Amino acid sequence: MGTRSVRTIGLVVLLIVLVAACGASIAIGSRVIPFGEVWDALWADRVSDSSEAAGIVQGLRIPRTVLGVIVGAAVGAAGAISQGHTRNPLADPGLLGVNAGAACAVVVGVYLLGITTPIQYMGFGLLGAIVAATVVFLLASVGRGANPLTLILAGTGLTVVLTAITSAIVLVDTASLDAWRFWQVGSTAGRGWDVIWAAAPFLVVGAVLAVASGYFLNILTLGDDVARSLGTHVVKVRVVGIVAITLLVGAATAACGPIVFLGLIAPHVARFVTGTDYRWVVPYSALIGAVVLVSCDVVGRVVARPGEVQAGIVVAALGSPFFIALVQSRRLAAL
Repeated sequence: MGTRSVRTIGLVVLLIVLVAACGASIAIGSRVIPFGEVWDALWADRVSDSSEAAGIVQGLRIPRTVLGVIVGAAVGAAGAISQGHTRNPLADPGLLGVNAGAACAVVVGVYLLGITTPIQYMGFGLLGAIVAATVVFLLASVGRGANPLTLILAGTGLTVVLTAITSAIVLVDTASLDAWRFWQVGSTAGRGWDVIWAAAPFLVVGAVLAVASGYFLNILTLGDDVARSLGTHVVKVRVVGIVAITLLVGAATAACGPIVFLGLIAPHVARFVTGTDYRWVVPYSALIGAVVLVSCDVVGRVVARPGEVQAGIVVAALGSPFFIALVQSRRLAAL
């Protein structure tokens, strides 16, 4: 069986696993509902059916599942192109300051304007992510232009500054601290269709740019000088990549808060099947990210009934030992 056939079969398997995870997300929750009632509620008319099961399934679990899929896919794909552009196997989207920019903007919005709703967090978080990514690219472009090293240095430096501003605000304002603590853990709970529809356009555009970047990322892995000699406009490719990362992670982080580790581990898992071809690594990473986030969200609802553990915490708790084992196995796929 050829490599292409194996990769195609792998995508089909991931899609099947994702469908199963979505089914579990709709059927399982901190509130126990018999499967028969879940099935009836899934097809019920919300206008005429005012039952508790219909309200929970259609009003809470379905939007939560959809958000988990699109956010997990966005973070996974963004992690793949982040590692490709920085040529760093330990890079994740937060390395470019996107998460810190979103968090800082949300805290500033709470402190200065008193924002309180998820859709307001969404707007401010996305704006902060876009501004942070723009500043990182401009700083990295000073001198000889943006390259993997300057992007990492600029992102790290800006992250420190933004984190300091965020910390200063939450230390002096209780309302900002409460909002920041709730948003920072990373959760798909409590978000409705308004947040999903607000994030969707940015995620769609970012996904298109990410998939289209795959071919050029393969060339960039040869080095900037070789890429230029092959006719690739390196600056344009990096701009497109950073725009894709910003849209994907900015919208995802603004909607759910930062989901740590997901953008780091998904590309490594993908490379075990696909190798280093980014035309396959990016879509694989997206599907793996969606499967992991939705599955972790389900686990979080079950382990602490009648309460629940937020998805971001479960991802970090399960992802950390997995990644340590991956490193110790000395089988990290080369970039």
